[in-house]
Amino acid sequence: MTNRIDIFTDGSCLGNPGPGGWGVLIRNNDNNGDIEMSGSQPDTTNNRMEMSAVLKAFEYLIEHDISDSLLSIHTDSSLVVNTFTQNWKKKKNTDLWALIETAYSKLYSKGNTFEWNWVKGHAGHEENERVDDLARWAAESLTS
Repeated sequence: MTNRIDIFTDGSCLGNPGPGGWGVLIRNNDNNGDIEMSGSQPDTTNNRMEMSAVLKAFEYLIEHDISDSLLSIHTDSSLVVNTFTQNWKKKKNTDLWALIETAYSKLYSKGNTFEWNWVKGHAGHEENERVDDLARWAAESLTS
């Protein structure tokens, strides 16, 4: 049986552009305990933070040599989901898209498969609310 890893991501921006943050929660269902990560950038956009969250999650999985797993990504970013599932064109942020695609390819080459899930933001989804908090706190840390 393939290991399932649920990845919850979100981005936040105080102003657009403005100080931004990203949040990630990784739940490896073969392991006890969640991994939480967050980070910030002083002058960015919401879309860049949404994408950065996915990139940081992928980088973590690469660093920990994850292979032969179902990677189930949950995000409230229709841009991220539809770029992967509906082949939306990458008109902006091509630098980040290139990094995400490289990380995706590395994970895919290790036998991982991907499942993309859009979740409605700010609608009581427990894990989405958690990564939203992480992202917002990271952005707010730049203003204090």
